Amino acid sequence: MIETSERLGRLPSYKMNELAASKKRLLAEGREVIDLSAGDADFPPPDLAVEVLYEALADPAMSRYPFQVGLVEFREAVARYMERRFGVVVNPMDEVLPLIGCKDGLAHLPLAILSPGDVCVIPEPAYPGYMGAFLSDGEIERYALQPDKGYLVELEELGADTLARTKLVFVNYPNNPTTAVAPMDYLERTVDTCRRNGIVLAYDNPYCELTFDGYRAPSILQVEGAREIALEFHSFSKSFSMTGWRLGWAVGSADLIAALSKVKSYMDTGVFLAIQRAGAALLDCADELIQPIVSSLSTRRDAAVAAFRGAGFAFEPPRATMYLWIPLPGGVTSAAFAAEVLERHGVVVMPGSAFGAAGEGYFRIALTVEPERLEHAAQLIGSVLSESHETGLRA
Repeated sequence: MIETSERLGRLPSYKMNELAASKKRLLAEGREVIDLSAGDADFPPPDLAVEVLYEALADPAMSRYPFQVGLVEFREAVARYMERRFGVVVNPMDEVLPLIGCKDGLAHLPLAILSPGDVCVIPEPAYPGYMGAFLSDGEIERYALQPDKGYLVELEELGADTLARTKLVFVNYPNNPTTAVAPMDYLERTVDTCRRNGIVLAYDNPYCELTFDGYRAPSILQVEGAREIALEFHSFSKSFSMTGWRLGWAVGSADLIAALSKVKSYMDTGVFLAIQRAGAALLDCADELIQPIVSSLSTRRDAAVAAFRGAGFAFEPPRATMYLWIPLPGGVTSAAFAAEVLERHGVVVMPGSAFGAAGEGYFRIALTVEPERLEHAAQLIGSVLSESHETGLRA
């Protein structure tokens, strides 16, 4: 029997892969499936992206190695977007790095930062991609997010020894999966704590454009001093409905950009140049292209909130992201509930426990289907809740 590495053994299973296999099985059985698991909306990518990509494919230069420098026009478009959207001025060559989606940068950053004995703080519940830190030489400190504290990572609450050894923290607002947003005073004190303790702040910001009711999500780089210690991660996946294109970027500290670029130079050879050209075109008219997506998501949010409340679930509407984070009654475990919903009704949801132990007692749905399908799914899921005593889901 072949033995795999200790590092691989430290990685938890990736729930999304398991759910994809279950979905495939149900479809093979001829079952109807409503997939509300992954944040993979059914909107098409912008026509402009397809048009520019098609044109770029005819240019032989676009099929050459991108390397980490990538397409200069993409870097420049990112810089224009950051200034226009957040008022943040960055050097496109030293403070921007093209990524194969956010996960690429988030998973590789710990390899550039952590040495043996260093601590990496990972919020819980959290996007599973942060677990890539288990492949580094660092130690993982899970920070349980509390609903009564706004699901905020408060670094000063760590013990003095842990804080002294912390070299990297993942922070994500608007938050996946909880949908929480962070006030500016919180971001300011978090940056201050990181600066005073020499902590690298990985600010995961792929949902900054998916906001509702007048809320506008900030960039961490708007905070004074953040550029010294922070990298911010953005993606085309959610804002432009381009999950499969695998395009994003990191922006921030030039030293951190250089460190991440060095790691990536041994892991990949960059993002396909034609895709970078399409991304550059989109960023220059982002407001116009994103608005219809946000409008549709807002309609879906309102329909889903009303439907799930009507089905017996109590929660507040999210101000951002493309998710609902829904509490379960006491005694109902999220994995068992999600499994029952899947097998009985073919509705795929994410159990809260898939995002870490602190996510237990919740489940997450993604607003990835039309309002009518969301309402139907809510009815089906609600029927499982109402019968949970009979099905043995309650302790």
